[in-house]
Amino acid sequence: MSDTISFEMGSASERPPNRFQVNPVNGNSRKAQAPEGTTPGSGAGPGDEGPHEVYRRLTNAEGELLEDDTFDATQVLNQHQPRMQRQSIKSSFRDKDKPSRFKDLQTTTRFQVDPENEVSEESNDSQEERELLENEYDTKYGKSFRHFTREALPRLDNYRNMMSIQAAYRPTLDELHNATLTGKNTHSLTRNQDLESGIMNGILKFGWIKGVLIRCLLNIWGVMLFLRLSWVVGQAGIVEGFVLILTTTAVTTITALSMSAISTNGVIKGGGTYYMISRSLGPEFGGSIGLIFSLANAVACAMYVVGFCESMLAMMGTYGWAIVDGGVQDVRIIGCVTILLLLIIVVVGMEWEAKAQIGLLIILLVAIGDFVIGTFIGPKSDEEMAKGFLGYNSTLFTKNMFADYRLEKGVQHDFFSVFAIFFPAATGILAGANISGDLKDPQKSIPKGTILAIIITTGTYLIMVLQCGATVARDATGNLTDTVNGSFAFLDCQPGECSYGLQNSFQIIELVSGFGPLIYAGCFAATLSSALASLVSAPKVFQALCKDELYPKIVWFAKGYGKNNEPVRGYVLTFIIASAFILIGELNLIAPLISNFFLAAYMLINFSTFHASLAKPVGWRPTFKYYNMWLSLLGSALCVAVMFLISWATALITFAVVLALYLIVAYRKPDVNWGSTTQAQTYKNALMSVQQLNNVEEHVKNYRPQILVLSGLPNTRPVLVDLAYMLTKNLSLLVCGHVVRGSSSQKYRTYLQERAGNWFRKHRVKGFYALVDGEDFESGTRALMQASGIGKLKPNIILMGYKTDWQTCDRKELQQYFNVMHKALDMYLSVAILRVPQGLDCSQVLGSQDGWKTVADVPRTLQPNESSGDLQAADSHARNGLGGSIDSLSRNVSQEDRNRNEVLSGEQSSLKIVKLRFKQSLRRMRSWPGAGAGSASSTSDLSFIAGNQSKDVSGMPDPLDVKTANLLPNTLRKSKLKHDDPASLYKGPGGAELPKEVLQDLTQFTRKRSHAVIDVWWLYDDGGLTLLLPYIISTRRTWQSCKLRVYALANKKAELEFEQRSMASLLSKFRIDYSDLTLIPDITKKPQETSTQFFNELIKDFVVPDKDNENGHSSRATLNEDEALISDDDLLAVQDKTNRYLRLREYLREQSTKSDLVVMTLPMPRKNIVSAPLYMAWLESLSRDMPPFLFVRGNQTSVLTFYS
Repeated sequence: MSDTISFEMGSASERPPNRFQVNPVNGNSRKAQAPEGTTPGSGAGPGDEGPHEVYRRLTNAEGELLEDDTFDATQVLNQHQPRMQRQSIKSSFRDKDKPSRFKDLQTTTRFQVDPENEVSEESNDSQEERELLENEYDTKYGKSFRHFTREALPRLDNYRNMMSIQAAYRPTLDELHNATLTGKNTHSLTRNQDLESGIMNGILKFGWIKGVLIRCLLNIWGVMLFLRLSWVVGQAGIVEGFVLILTTTAVTTITALSMSAISTNGVIKGGGTYYMISRSLGPEFGGSIGLIFSLANAVACAMYVVGFCESMLAMMGTYGWAIVDGGVQDVRIIGCVTILLLLIIVVVGMEWEAKAQIGLLIILLVAIGDFVIGTFIGPKSDEEMAKGFLGYNSTLFTKNMFADYRLEKGVQHDFFSVFAIFFPAATGILAGANISGDLKDPQKSIPKGTILAIIITTGTYLIMVLQCGATVARDATGNLTDTVNGSFAFLDCQPGECSYGLQNSFQIIELVSGFGPLIYAGCFAATLSSALASLVSAPKVFQALCKDELYPKIVWFAKGYGKNNEPVRGYVLTFIIASAFILIGELNLIAPLISNFFLAAYMLINFSTFHASLAKPVGWRPTFKYYNMWLSLLGSALCVAVMFLISWATALITFAVVLALYLIVAYRKPDVNWGSTTQAQTYKNALMSVQQLNNVEEHVKNYRPQILVLSGLPNTRPVLVDLAYMLTKNLSLLVCGHVVRGSSSQKYRTYLQERAGNWFRKHRVKGFYALVDGEDFESGTRALMQASGIGKLKPNIILMGYKTDWQTCDRKELQQYFNVMHKALDMYLSVAILRVPQGLDCSQVLGSQDGWKTVADVPRTLQPNESSGDLQAADSHARNGLGGSIDSLSRNVSQEDRNRNEVLSGEQSSLKIVKLRFKQSLRRMRSWPGAGAGSASSTSDLSFIAGNQSKDVSGMPDPLDVKTANLLPNTLRKSKLKHDDPASLYKGPGGAELPKEVLQDLTQFTRKRSHAVIDVWWLYDDGGLTLLLPYIISTRRTWQSCKLRVYALANKKAELEFEQRSMASLLSKFRIDYSDLTLIPDITKKPQETSTQFFNELIKDFVVPDKDNENGHSSRATLNEDEALISDDDLLAVQDKTNRYLRLREYLREQSTKSDLVVMTLPMPRKNIVSAPLYMAWLESLSRDMPPFLFVRGNQTSVLTFYS
C-alpha cells in the first residue's frame, strides 16, 4: 500500500501542531499537504460514518488489534467521502467528554489520507516542526500509543457490563504479569454507534421534559382534580385541606428524593421501579414488587378508562344520548373501544404515544386555565349563584376555612378518611421512571422531571383549594327564586338536604369554569393520559421482569420488537387484563388494593435508599446529594401508615402477596448477581459478628467442633465430607482443604472454587472450600492449618482420610503424612482420621454430576519457561489422550489403562475407557474385605493434584466452563427425582447408574440408619472429644435411633466394679445417653501369637537390623538418611505400647466387627520416639478389617463439662 496516513495533533494556538507520518513498512516517507478548502480540524461532513469505520478497521475480523496501521484507509473513505472531503477527518480516537481544562484548546486531531496515484507535494510544515516530531516520536511505523504497551488506558468502555457491547479490551492480570502470555482482543471495537447518545440507529429516546415531566404531570393531574378536589375542600376546609395536600406531597417528595438517589447511583436500564428496587434490595423484593406493580398498572389502566367512560356518559346524559342503556352496558362498550384505540397508539410506537401525551397535556392545561379564569369571572347567571358559586367572598372564605366533616353513605368522615380518598391523586410520580429504558439520560431526567412535576402539581392543588374555598359555598339549594330578591336564602339548608355546594356536588369545577365543556375535555384528557401511561408502564416493567427470569413460565413476554424493543406481547397482555376488568366492573372495590400496590412500591423505594445508606457499600455513590437516610426511613414508614389508613384489609392483602412472591423467588434462587445492598449488609453483619466474637471469651459449654477436612475437591471424597458435615451441620465451621502441588493459574483456581461450590449446593452442604498451592502435601497442609479461618472462626480439628497405601507408597509421602499429624498437634489442633473399608477416593467410580462438560478444557497451570503456545499444545494433547481423573493421583490408574488410552481415540475410545475404568473400580470396591490393603488403596490422605495436570485429565464429564455451575439450581428443580435420592446425587462415568451396594457405601453417613450401633473406645482422657463426636452423630436425624456403646480401660482388675460405677457416674453427669458400658481389665496382657505375627508382617519391609551390613556401613546411617524405617531399638522402646494395641485389636475384633461405626482415641505419635511406619502399623493393626473407623485425639483441653 502506497498511501500515506498522517495524524495531526493540534493543541493551543500558540503551539505548533505535532504531526507524524504513518508509512507502509516497506515504503518511504512522503510529505503531504492538505488541499485547499480543507480547514484544520474540520470534519468530513455531517452524518458521516467514515471516522468510525476507520477506527473499526483497526481490528481484524477476529477482533485482534492490527500490529501496524497499514490497512487501506482510502478504500474505506472512498465509500463515504467525496474526494475533496476525504483529505481531513476528525480522529475518532478523541474522547467524547473532555476534561474542562481542555475545552478551550483548539483541537485539530485528524487523519490525513493521500489517494493512490496522486503526486504528493511538499508540506508547508517548518523544519522546526519536523525536528520536534523526530525528537518526540519514533515514527518508523507510526503506530498509535496502544501498540507500544500491553496496558489499557482508562476508558469508559472498559467498565461496561460483560453483556453489553465492549468497545475496548483490558488485558487480564496473567497477560500483563506473565512474560510469555500474549492476550487476544476477543471483543470487536464497535464505534458505529454511541451507547450513551439519545438516538442509536433510529432508536427513539426521550429527554426529561417529554419523557418524565409531561408523563408525571398527566398522571398526577387525574380525574381527582376535577371530581374530588372540591369535595375535599368542603369536608376538610382550607386549612386542613392544605395540611392534607402537603402531607400527601411529603410522602411523594420523600419517595422522589429516594428514587433520585437510586437513579443517580449508576446507569438505569429499562424496568423503572422494578429495576431500581431489584438492583438495590435484590431479586426477591424486586421481583415481588415488579409483578404486583405491573398488575396494578394494568388494572389502573382499566380504572382510568372507566373514569373516562363515566365522564363521557355524564356529558351524553345532559343531551339525552345513550348507546344501549346509558349505564353499565354503555361503559363496557365505550371502555373496550377506548382501550383498543389506546393499544393501537402504543403498538404503533412510542413516538406516537408521546405526541398523544403532549396533545392531552395541552387540553388539560386549557381546562385548568378555564377553571382559574372562571373564578375571577364569577357567577354568569342566577342559576350558578343558586348552586353555591358566589365568586370571591371574604365571608365565604372565612366560613370555609375550617373542617366540617359529615356523615356520608353511612361513613362518618374524618381527616384520615378524606386523606385516604384523596391520596391516589398523587400516585403518578413513577410514570416517568417506568420508561427508564426509553430515556436519553435516566440519571438526570428522573430526578429533575419527577421533582419538578411534584412541585407544579402541588402548587396547582393548593391554588385550586384556595379558589374553591373562596368562591363556592358548602351547601346550596339551587332554588332560583331565592336569588331574585337578592337574599342568600339558597344557602340556608340542612346538611344532607341540599343537592349543590362543595359537600354535595362533584360538578363544582365545571360550575365555576368560564366554559363548562372544557372541563369535560379536561376530564377526558386526564383519564386518557393516565390510562395511556399505565398501558405503557405495565408492559415495560413486566418485560424487564421477564428478562430476568425470576418467575417461571413468563420469559415468553420478554421478547421485544422493533428498534425500541417494544414489549408488544406485554401490551396485548395488559390489554386483555384491562378489558377483563372493564367488563367485570366493580372497580370501586379494587381501587384501594391498587393504591396499596403503588404504596408498597413507594415504601420499598424509600427503604432501598435507607438500606443502601445504612449498609454503606463502596459502590453507593449517588450524584444526587439531597437525600437523607432517616428521611427515607420516615417516608417508608409513612407509606405503610397510609396503606393502613386507606384500608387495613387491603394493606394486609398487599403484604401477604408481597411475602408470597418474595418466598417464591427466594425458593427458586435465580441465577442473578446484581450487587444488591442486601449482599452488602450480609457482609457487614458477618464482619461485625466476627469482630464481636473475638471479644467473647471461650467457655467449655460453648465448645463447637470446627473442622478442617483434608478432602481435596469435595466430590472426590464425599464420604469424608459427609462425616465432617454431620459433625458441623447447623453447629460450627466446616472447611474443605485442597492442596494443589505446584503453582496454578488464577483461571484454574477459579474453576476449582466453582466446582467445589457447585458440589456444596447440590449436596446441601454448608461449608467452605480452601485451596492452596504448595510444593508438596506437607507444606500445603501446614499453610491450610495456619491460615484457615479468621478470629475465633478457626478450625480446631483436622480430619484426614486414612492412608491405606502406606506400605507401598513413596517413603517421602508417608513421612509427610506423619509430619502433618505432628504439626497439627504442635498447633494444639485435635486430630481425627477416618478409615472406611472401601477407601475414600471415589474419583474413579463417580462421573461428574456438576453440569460440567469435558475436563480437557480446564486451564492448566502455566509452568516456568512455557509460553502460551506450549499451554495450548498441552491442552490439545489433553483433548486427544485420556488419563486418570483430575481429582485423583496418577498412580490410581494402571499403566495398562494409560497404554490403552493412547491407542484408543475419539468418542468411542472415551466410552470404552470410561466403561473399563468403571468396571475396575467396582471390582476394587467389591474386593473388600478379602483382599489386602493394597487393593483398597484410597490415597485419600493426599489431597493434592499431580503437577502435570494435562496428563491427568480424563474423558469423564467434567467442567468446560465455570459459569455452567450456576445452572445447577434450575436443573435440580426440573429433576423429577428427590433431592436426597442417592441415584440422583451420584452417577457413574458417562451418567451410568451405580449399583445399589456402591450407593450404600457412598451414603453411609447420610442415609437414615435404624438400630445403628456406635462403639466408642474412650481409651485415654483427651479432653472428652472422643466421646463428644459420637454423641453429636447420635443426635443427627439419620442416626437418631443409634445406640452408643462405651468401652474404657480399667486401671486395676481388682477395682473393676468401682471404676465402672465411676465411669457411669461421669457419663450421666455429662448427660450422655449410652446403652452399654464396658471396661477392659487386662489390657497389659501379652497379645496372641497370631497378632504378633500379623504385626511383624506389616513392618517387615521397614525394619532394619542394628548389626552392620556386608559393606561395613552402620544401619544407623541408613536410618538417618531415611526416617521412614524402623530399627530394633525403636521396636524395643515401644514394645509395651505395641503389645497394648495388639491386645486392643483382639478386643476390637471380638466386640466391634458388627458395629456401624467405631470411634477410638488416636494413639499419641511421640516425637523422636515413634517413626512413621511403626505408627501407621499401630493404626493398621487397630482398624484393619473393621467397619468405618474414626480415630480421634483431642488437644487435652476439656470439651465436656457437667457444670451448668
